[in-house]
Amino acid sequence: MFFNSDDIDKNILFRKVYKYKIKINVNMVMESLINPISAEKRPWNLFIIGLLYASIAVFLSNWMFKEHASLIMVFLIVMASIPLLYLTLKIETKKDTILKASELTLLKEHGKALTFLIFLFLGCTVALVFWYVVLPSSLIQSTFSAQTSTIQSINSRITGNVANIGVFLSILMNNLKVLVFCILFSFLYGAGALFILMWNSSVIAAAIGNYIRIKLISVSGSLGFAKISSYLNIISLGFLRYLFHGVPEMIAYFIAGLAGGIISVGVINEKFGTRNFEKIVLDASDLILISIAVIIIAAFLEVYVTPLFFM
Repeated sequence: MFFNSDDIDKNILFRKVYKYKIKINVNMVMESLINPISAEKRPWNLFIIGLLYASIAVFLSNWMFKEHASLIMVFLIVMASIPLLYLTLKIETKKDTILKASELTLLKEHGKALTFLIFLFLGCTVALVFWYVVLPSSLIQSTFSAQTSTIQSINSRITGNVANIGVFLSILMNNLKVLVFCILFSFLYGAGALFILMWNSSVIAAAIGNYIRIKLISVSGSLGFAKISSYLNIISLGFLRYLFHGVPEMIAYFIAGLAGGIISVGVINEKFGTRNFEKIVLDASDLILISIAVIIIAAFLEVYVTPLFFM
């Protein structure tokens, strides 16, 4: 039942996966929008899906649960994304057992899933930034109250000179803690890491949106093309300032979540001690090591590089 990865046909892979009882149900509207196979072929479509998920979540959370909109919004995004991630974890785990390939090739295959998940994250983040900037202050307060509190808590711990080893270690340890939670949540709850990932997306969006709003207010008195130029410059700087290190962080969290999910599915579908199980554990271990390396790079960028360009 093995085949070489050098000539992988995604349609063949899908049929193989389906044969091994990985059923893709499309009963719900959100599930029918996209699946992992089509997402790998057109990952940029996930950016649009992310915009849609986040925008719907903003309106529904404020319409039905306004007092708790900041958390309900994240839950709604997660609920919409769970079918895609759940099916992705099953397919990525099955790749480990049915592909006769080297570890490097398997990592490249996982990279395709990682790519469309990052597009999903970016779509959600951009949508939330947009709504943070355009919504009235009263709605911003209810929609992003928990995220704003988190940002204030983080900022209160960073005092004095940012570029020092103490702050670097503090940020690194916090990010590693989040990384561990991504692994545990994926292992215990399957797609559970999505909540941490989308929560971080909403926090980053609130930070970017707040930066843009403050800067736009400061140039609101200017006129004509100078005003438009200032707006574009502020929006660009707002995204670059936080996504410069935020995207590597999210990549690390997605890799860690993917590793935890692969182990979880492997434990369910494969017998302990078998060759397939050992291959799954090896693959997941490599993903965890890669995620740790990426999170260290992200912490370095946040502490030592970002302040040089965006302070």
